[in-house]
Amino acid sequence: MPESNAKRKIYGGIIAIIVLAICLVITTFAIVYATVSVEENIFRTGRVKINLNNGEPIIREDEFLFEPGMTVVKECFIENLSTWDVYYKLYFGNVEGELARHIMVDIKDGDKELYSGYISSLSKTNVASVSDPLSVMERKTLTVIFRFPKDVGNIAQGLGLKFDLCAQAVQTKNNPGRLFN
Repeated sequence: MPESNAKRKIYGGIIAIIVLAICLVITTFAIVYATVSVEENIFRTGRVKINLNNGEPIIREDEFLFEPGMTVVKECFIENLSTWDVYYKLYFGNVEGELARHIMVDIKDGDKELYSGYISSLSKTNVASVSDPLSVMERKTLTVIFRFPKDVGNIAQGLGLKFDLCAQAVQTKNNPGRLFN
């Protein structure tokens, strides 16, 4: 029996070496194949970039002296310079002055009203994104209507206002909830 035990150990060792050699060949082939397949994939990173009126203000300081009942209509544009379609929202940032609670604003894309409210209420956290995405290289001319209600009267006399018209955008790809994080 000792000879047959030795033969079994030798045959077992040979079978183990053959199985390990086969595993090594399969593993090597899998690594080489995976390396070759990854090279054929294309990965791209995106860029979100918006041009809002070339950074120019829509109303210049001391351009108007607002009075009750006055309406000012200005145009500006928004352009998508991103690598993908974007959802965007417009809002008023860096708002200073009590007149912000009295001046009403409507922002329109043609006949479609995008936003309406007091300057003080159209902040980054209070506005939603526009429903129609802006395509790559698309440029929209927007109309901004400032209204100083007549019924405000003299209570706003001597009040001032400073603000920035701002835009924020996020890509549409993989973002069905229009999340602005």
